[in-house]
Amino acid sequence: MKLHKESKGTIAVATILFAIIAAVSIYYLEMFSLLIIVPLLVVYSLVFWFFRVPNRDILDHVENVIAPVDGKVVMIKEVEESEFLNEKAIQVSIFMSPLNVHICRFPVSGKVIYKKYHPGKYLVAWHEKSSTENERTTVAVESLTNHKVVFRQIAGYVARRIVFYCNEGDNAKAGHEFGFIKFGSRMDIFLPLDTEIICKIGDKTKGGIDVIAKMRD
Repeated sequence: MKLHKESKGTIAVATILFAIIAAVSIYYLEMFSLLIIVPLLVVYSLVFWFFRVPNRDILDHVENVIAPVDGKVVMIKEVEESEFLNEKAIQVSIFMSPLNVHICRFPVSGKVIYKKYHPGKYLVAWHEKSSTENERTTVAVESLTNHKVVFRQIAGYVARRIVFYCNEGDNAKAGHEFGFIKFGSRMDIFLPLDTEIICKIGDKTKGGIDVIAKMRD
């Protein structure tokens, strides 16, 4: 199983802690040490599972808006996007549990025209105010269909680190990675009002694969 590059520090710390706790348990508890080691081994395995990088065949897209993350669609509504667009847009929000793949992908192809990191709170990721009050990043892409699409990584109650690798002027390719969020979070996508929304609330999405909307040139 291939692991994401963001896993190195976390897995190193988890390995050291696991080794110390296991050694102490065996020394002091002897045969009862399994009561500690087995649950700990499950948690340790979940850390590896969290940082997995699945093999996915990413297609080329022009009009399609692709799910940027694995997760569940929890919101589709008309909102005022006031950071970059300064106009009404359709917000599609996808919640990621700690068990989901947490690679963040471009939802559309085009050119990166804006990026910004915002420090903030750590409200639970499904809280509506987390989009404007939590630690987050905002990226905007001028799509191949000449639309401006904004998307936002949002830290949750557990997620405490967001990374994004794109810069203004970079070419964006729908379905390809631009960042990563650690341990449970949310992704918001802001689309033009005339966008054809294909997904619905409650849908499970597979990042880089599922089409969630279409934009016409």
